Amino acid sequence: MASQTVPSPLSPPQSLWQATANQTGHYPKLMRDTEVDVAVVGGGYSGLSAAHELAQQGASTAVLEARAIGWGASGRNGGVVSSKFRLSWPEMASKFGLETACRLRTIALEAVDHVEHLVNVYQLDQAAFRRTGSLVCAHNERARDRIHTEAQWLQQTLDDPHVQLLETAAVAQETGSTAFSGGVLFRDQGTIHPLNYVNGLASGLESRHPGTVFQDTPIVSLHREAAGVVLQTAAGKRVRARHIIVATNAYSGLTPATKSLQRSLIPFRSSIIATERLSATQQHQLLKNERSYSETRRMMRWFRKVDGRLIFGGRGAFGDEHSPASFTRLHRAMIAWFPDLSGVQIAYQWAGYVGMTLDKMPHVGRVNDWMTIAAGYNGAGVAMASMLGRYAADCALGQNPDVSILDASRLRPIPFYRLQGLGVRTVVGWYELLDALGL
Repeated sequence: MASQTVPSPLSPPQSLWQATANQTGHYPKLMRDTEVDVAVVGGGYSGLSAAHELAQQGASTAVLEARAIGWGASGRNGGVVSSKFRLSWPEMASKFGLETACRLRTIALEAVDHVEHLVNVYQLDQAAFRRTGSLVCAHNERARDRIHTEAQWLQQTLDDPHVQLLETAAVAQETGSTAFSGGVLFRDQGTIHPLNYVNGLASGLESRHPGTVFQDTPIVSLHREAAGVVLQTAAGKRVRARHIIVATNAYSGLTPATKSLQRSLIPFRSSIIATERLSATQQHQLLKNERSYSETRRMMRWFRKVDGRLIFGGRGAFGDEHSPASFTRLHRAMIAWFPDLSGVQIAYQWAGYVGMTLDKMPHVGRVNDWMTIAAGYNGAGVAMASMLGRYAADCALGQNPDVSILDASRLRPIPFYRLQGLGVRTVVGWYELLDALGL
């Protein structure tokens, strides 16, 4: 693999998104005391979507990002705009009832629509949002039967027109790989340039509502006042607000003010590699429809084509986010599925953290009369974070959107949180064993 320079802890790893970003913005630190209706802590998809909705409803707001816009997961993810949760739809119906499953499916579909809406509102052509569809590829016949059964449930029970069952030959023809045993196509999903998307939201919001977006402004403390809450910045400035939205997700441990949310989230590392540009023959043979693709192992990996390159990502839990071992394992998996890429160099590699929850579901809502949270996207955050940001704004303004079982009251702290690193490693080891056995 090509050698990479390890970045400093305060800078994101060099990624394909950084190399191809053209939606940039320069936002100031907050250098004066200010007062707003709602303060938003976190300048990712959730926070910026919330700020957009707040502005639409006439509320003043300040978005307070501890690092730079796009520094966290919103600028590091794979750019897959999905309409899914970690739990399968039949599993949700069995566990929570058919009405709940129907409502969650509606939310998931609306989440993709909401991304498209924001792209259109701010004219984010450089975000390159496309409804390409997403193909889930079965890693063995047992997995194929399972996802086909789930897809048929969506078709028959929810009358869902967006899913299509594919057999082995069709998946091989489209992907250019013989590693899979069929799959399911979800036509409603899409792809996006994630860093251009988050930068575009921030610049669009700031151009329409100057003095809204602040970066390099970590919040170090929160305390109640009679009229609301006071946020103290690391620079000693104060923000007074009637309500706050905390939208820091897996990076809630960056500042003392959001550490309470951190205790309900497991930061699970996700790594990505991107090849050099493929040859014309490879371009023609691999991923012909340029969708997003994923597979069905518990330690799931995914792939897509961007900028003439194949990008390949997956989850891991060992070492920090710059660990060479995680990139090496991804490269080996990529070559196993696409042997013709064995001589292709890796041009970019980067990683970040996914916010996982105990119940495998995201959550949004008021946790008291002065704070709303939105967090826990479990690896499917581009669309859902954007949607839950909108719901968070409604909650902050005293409304009660129907979020079903995604309500924040269901978000539970992680037991024995200080041991969560050991717990993650144990779970990952168990999952990898099951995957190796084909179960």
